[in-house]
Amino acid sequence: MMYPLVRALIDIEMPVLAAHGVSMWGYSVLSTLRSLGQMRTQAALAEAIGADKTRIIGTLDELQEAGLISRTPDPDDRRVRLLSLTDEGRRVEQAVKAGIHEREDRLLAILPPADRRGFVRALAALSALPAAEILDIAGADT
Repeated sequence: MMYPLVRALIDIEMPVLAAHGVSMWGYSVLSTLRSLGQMRTQAALAEAIGADKTRIIGTLDELQEAGLISRTPDPDDRRVRLLSLTDEGRRVEQAVKAGIHEREDRLLAILPPADRRGFVRALAALSALPAAEILDIAGADT
């Protein structure tokens, strides 16, 4: 049941992302930095968004070139780069989020209000679970 819905949601989000010049991974980086604040390492960021640390380097390069994030040397360890949103990165993240929410709201409007509230609560509860816990609960190893 979820796969067709997820695919459709991705399809409705892609034009919003394209209009702001960011990829899905780019938006994941921006929204994670907005919600968690400065990240101490690229590895910590990769873990937070569920990506391989070597795969996000290109995304980070693109975001930095676009002026959406900054990577500054850590004064305590010059080998480490501190990642943070710029003001423009915050603006883009908020605009993308608003565009995506507008499209999601239009879709969810087909549900009766009580069903919509329940659906959103259930999604919030499930998405708050750590991935390992979801796998354990669902018996993915059996």
